Amino acid sequence: QVQLVESGGGLVQPGGSLRLSCEATGVLFSIYTMGWYRQAPGKQRDLVATISGIGTTNYAASVKGRFTISRTIAKNSVYLQMTNLNPEDTAVYYCNAYLSTQTNFWGQGTQVTVSS
Repeated sequence: QVQLVESGGGLVQPGGSLRLSCEATGVLFSIYTMGWYRQAPGKQRDLVATISGIGTTNYAASVKGRFTISRTIAKNSVYLQMTNLNPEDTAVYYCNAYLSTQTNFWGQGTQVTVSS
């Protein structure tokens, strides 16, 4: 059974930082493209960042230079380091593991709120 468990969300002031973590079980972690997506209230779920099995990264334009995605294969974990956060980053952040349309898994989400 595939499980993706996120942690690290919370409330942070504008300009602050947070680090999200996602631990995957039940998947051959090293071959999946892992990603972070986010969904703000009333909006669609959007890509934040992805990292392939060989470490190739991709970022949404809105977070490039502020967010960093990384993975530790030995721990079956992917991380999202977020810096210089602003209120527009407020959303539920979801971890994703993708291999194909038939093997595409989501975590339960973790809330990130940026507010003073």
